[in-house]
Amino acid sequence: MVSYNREANNLNIKKSLALASVLFPIEEWIPIEANIWVAKSRLSQEKKEPKKWAREMTQVRILTSRGSVAYFLPERLVQGESGSLCADLVLDGEVVEMKTITGARATLGGKFKHGYKQGALLLKNCTVTKKHSVFIRLLSDISIGSVKAKIAGELKNRHDEGSFICFFEKTGELCIWDYEELRAIIGT
Repeated sequence: MVSYNREANNLNIKKSLALASVLFPIEEWIPIEANIWVAKSRLSQEKKEPKKWAREMTQVRILTSRGSVAYFLPERLVQGESGSLCADLVLDGEVVEMKTITGARATLGGKFKHGYKQGALLLKNCTVTKKHSVFIRLLSDISIGSVKAKIAGELKNRHDEGSFICFFEKTGELCIWDYEELRAIIGT
């Protein structure tokens, strides 16, 4: 993700649309505001689950206000009640699952692990990329060092490429760490 630059923004739009279209080739993408598109099949969520929709929009605006481009993906990998939940979006050409955390380190670890699995599941049969990331909006007062250590531990014995993106609500700081960088902390 990069700060706003028209050339980078156009590239992010192209990369994001390309990946979203590979993952969901028959989906229609609807622009809803600057740098945010939504799968037509997901638009019903705004009316069915307005609080969830509002939370997700607040989360994604943290990233798009800094120049990122987001394509919200369909809610489920397989349409209907029995389908697996899908990762939330393609952000700057990469699959990303978003979470908001209000609890302690254990909650952070559990939510990260769940988000990581959702991204990996979506890309399981994808031949274009295996790279997926997790974005967490952290409302709790957990230090940057503690967050990094916890996520590094969660990445033990996991070898996917991607990044952990964390917005520290209390300080307004946005941090991005590659999974490889975090795994290096614990030597895996």
